[in-house]
Amino acid sequence: MKLEGKVALITGGARGIGAAIAARYAAEGAQVVVADLLADDAAATAKAIGGKAFSAPVDVTRIASIESMVETVVARAGAIDILVNNAAIFDMGPIVEVTEKSWDTQFAVNTKGLFFTLQAVAKRMIAQNEASPDRRGKIINIASQAGRRGEPLVAVYCATKAAVISLTQSAGLGLIKHRINVNGIAPGVVDTPMWDQVDALFAKYEHRPIGEKKRLVGEAVPFGRMGLPDDHTGAAVFLASSDSDYVVAQTLNVDGGNWMS
Repeated sequence: MKLEGKVALITGGARGIGAAIAARYAAEGAQVVVADLLADDAAATAKAIGGKAFSAPVDVTRIASIESMVETVVARAGAIDILVNNAAIFDMGPIVEVTEKSWDTQFAVNTKGLFFTLQAVAKRMIAQNEASPDRRGKIINIASQAGRRGEPLVAVYCATKAAVISLTQSAGLGLIKHRINVNGIAPGVVDTPMWDQVDALFAKYEHRPIGEKKRLVGEAVPFGRMGLPDDHTGAAVFLASSDSDYVVAQTLNVDGGNWMS
């Protein structure tokens, strides 16, 4: 098992990609902490995983909540070895209809929340490394293919995820001296509950029947279908394990061939 004895914290871990990564990490031997604003769902996911898994409530838009989460995890598990920064939200609309509220909310969760979660956990990992110089930390930021290119109806979300890729590079360079590897994963189109919301918004703005956009984007993936949450767990294990110790500041595309970089 590649993650035996590690403590892994996954934000947005109650559902979708986060829940799949949490389950896979547990299978690889890690003690998993499922952190989410959806506290009941997070608790249910942790219970389903079993073993030493537990949940922790967090609102990543509030620094005090992030710090409380970190304190809770350290108090119960003793350390944090792996962080998966997965919490995110989505909205879309034509450029001339984007509201200040939509802009602020997406950046608050997808970018600011991700950064200050990374910062809080990195401080803990630095202290752990100072106490035990051979101890590494692994931080994995979940970006998106939307961060690789602009889209006419998804300007703000694309911008938040482009910022995630940039922050991954900067944090990766800034933290590797502390033996903390910061890398990212950029999923493509993934069949999660969030994509039902995305499909409904495309139906509204592109005047499509419900379900048509989801079908079309799935057919357009070179692999032949939309991604599934489990498709991302192998990359997440690689970036959390010693196999990736020499991988620094990279964002790995896991998208069925949608984007090449």
